[in-house]
Amino acid sequence: MTDTPAPDTTVSDKTLTADAVAARLSSGMTIGIGGWGSRRKPMALVRAVLRSGLTDLTVVSCGGPDVGLLAAAGKIRRLVTPFVTLDSVPLEPHYRAARERGALELTELDEAMFLWGLTAAGQRLPFMPVRAGLGSDVLRVNPRIRTVTSPYEDGEELVAVPALRLDAALVHLNRADARGNGQYLGPDPYFDDLFCEAADAAYVSCERIVPVEELARTGGPQTLLVSRMFVSGVVEAPYGAHFTSCAPDYARDQAFQQAYVLAAADPDAWAAFVERFLSGDEDDYRAAVAAFADDTAKERP
Repeated sequence: MTDTPAPDTTVSDKTLTADAVAARLSSGMTIGIGGWGSRRKPMALVRAVLRSGLTDLTVVSCGGPDVGLLAAAGKIRRLVTPFVTLDSVPLEPHYRAARERGALELTELDEAMFLWGLTAAGQRLPFMPVRAGLGSDVLRVNPRIRTVTSPYEDGEELVAVPALRLDAALVHLNRADARGNGQYLGPDPYFDDLFCEAADAAYVSCERIVPVEELARTGGPQTLLVSRMFVSGVVEAPYGAHFTSCAPDYARDQAFQQAYVLAAADPDAWAAFVERFLSGDEDDYRAAVAAFADDTAKERP
């Protein structure tokens, strides 16, 4: 962990650009990335990290193309994850390639262990006792994870899941206000609130920044997922989860994801993909994606 100041919760306007968020991060940090697989990933923020000189990162994520892109760029030193998938593609191709060539250190956790590791960090506890992992190979491949014995009459052995403390968290939500209150409108909060609470500094990108009154009118109180108390910066990033889904605003761009997967299989094709989609800023990215959609539509019978 690096020494990062606590978020300033007194600031009324925390709006930033994606590149300004990347500029606040440092090489060697532990960064949590919200979303799940190929669903509501903070891809605009991830692309800003790609454009930066950041490297030697520890990434904590229910991984998808965020992990794939950062691994392909050589920015990950260590990955903490329960899985890395594109949902319709079971194993993210750049992650697979990075693992096969030994390009990153992996800490693989059971999903419940991952959940409680974030919870422990959010509560500023050193660990959480859980049953998940007992009797599985998770403990064999993670020999540094200890077990504890209940101090009560039951004397049960439990896994002591270490806290997943983060220097920074990056999450994407449907709506937010300028002070950092974040709202999800889709079917699942994933662990985005836990990522923010586990971090010294959390950055929320969203489809639209709206007045706080609109947050109150849209959806029920359970949709107000992230409190401004835990947020250091807010980025308005329309289409900022692309090519992952951001329901109900848009579905996963399956055609683009397929092009991504095909390009990942060949170094020359990947270089062309990077040149076309990842060599400019976010406006360039959206323009390239729009052109790709037009080309794809013309190819349909």
